[in-house]
Amino acid sequence: MALGTFLISLISSYTSTHLLDALPVVPAFGVLAAIIFSGIIFDIVGVAATAANEVPFHAMASDRVAGAKEAIWIVRNAPSVATFCNDMIGDIAGTLSGAVGTGIAFALLRNFHYWNQGLVGTLLISLAAAAAVGGKALGKNVAIAKAGDIVHAVGRIIYAWEALTGLRITNFGNTVGRRVQGKKAAQRRFMK
Repeated sequence: MALGTFLISLISSYTSTHLLDALPVVPAFGVLAAIIFSGIIFDIVGVAATAANEVPFHAMASDRVAGAKEAIWIVRNAPSVATFCNDMIGDIAGTLSGAVGTGIAFALLRNFHYWNQGLVGTLLISLAAAAAVGGKALGKNVAIAKAGDIVHAVGRIIYAWEALTGLRITNFGNTVGRRVQGKKAAQRRFMK
């Protein structure tokens, strides 16, 4: 996990830093918002995975509903899914939002020399932290109340990914029994 966190953090930090250098200040706020939003979304998914009940997905899987088996996989692997979503991605998003907020503060200070450097930096980082923490707090309530719907939506995304790319995410951890099928059959089943 630590190596994965390091690599994801390295790539995303490098990308966001270079992206901020190329962007004007206003679009950089969009990058900051996207980082905060992705952290909130992944936090919601992690909480929903731990709060969801596996039973309803069995009926859906028996009716061959797309994403149901993947939803069962998410629930059975809730500790790993929550660690990935909440700890790895969530913490990386939090760290990146602070770094991007600092980069935006420095960019603003280059354009407006008369602003107080400490005040601008502190204000932007505080606003980014408040948005992330507030969003995650609201998201947790939604994740608990709508855990089944959220897990099924993520299951459908995983199903689509696996059907379109042939790369299997659900081969890791506690697997759910399934027949081996070709990529074309999986794509036809998804498109129904």
